[in-house]
Amino acid sequence: MARLARLTLAGQPHHLIQRGLNRQPIVADDVDRERLLAELRECAALHKVAVHAYILMDNHLHLLATPETGEGLSRMMQSLGRRYVAAFNKRHGRSGTLWDGRFRAAPLEAQAHLLACMRYIETNPQRLGHAIRPEDYRWSSAAHHLGRRRDPLVVDHALFWGMGNTPFEREAAYKAWLEQGVADDEARRLGEAALKGWPLGSASFLRAIGDTTERPVAPRRRGRPPRVRSE
Repeated sequence: MARLARLTLAGQPHHLIQRGLNRQPIVADDVDRERLLAELRECAALHKVAVHAYILMDNHLHLLATPETGEGLSRMMQSLGRRYVAAFNKRHGRSGTLWDGRFRAAPLEAQAHLLACMRYIETNPQRLGHAIRPEDYRWSSAAHHLGRRRDPLVVDHALFWGMGNTPFEREAAYKAWLEQGVADDEARRLGEAALKGWPLGSASFLRAIGDTTERPVAPRRRGRPPRVRSE
């Protein structure tokens, strides 16, 4: 079966996942982590991609990002691969790819899913069993959104700004949002959408995307179509 073409849309937020080859680490230490995020910041700026939230774990990376063009995400990740993987290989005396194939991504209907996706990304360590508060995890955007530091990689989305009229109000509202946690069903939907490449949103959102592309926007039902009885 032919591989489904990746669907990326200009001006639309996307949840993106990049895993390490065979789930192996993509960073070995803090020097690698700092290098990867610095390269990501430059690649995002170069290809006009706004990164709203991120988390870098040992063997995978999550991004919530909006590209200005339909090719922006792919070009950003290609640039990141050329720059970071080459530097990683040289530093650690290895060769070959670091990534587990191409990155996975799915467009999100912002009003319905953007803040949920931010929470899903920034609470990733807790869901993986790490006993650490989101704002204390150094390699994510949580500290930025909770007012602990200014992160030059992050471009805040309007929906985050809408959580309060002042920085204090936004940070308090977002802290309460994170503390609600991520329901199992919400985590499953956000994760599966990105990994399988299906847009996540309402029926009207999917119809609007379907009008602009020949690519399917939802999985087809399995099995034979229902029989139509003759009168």
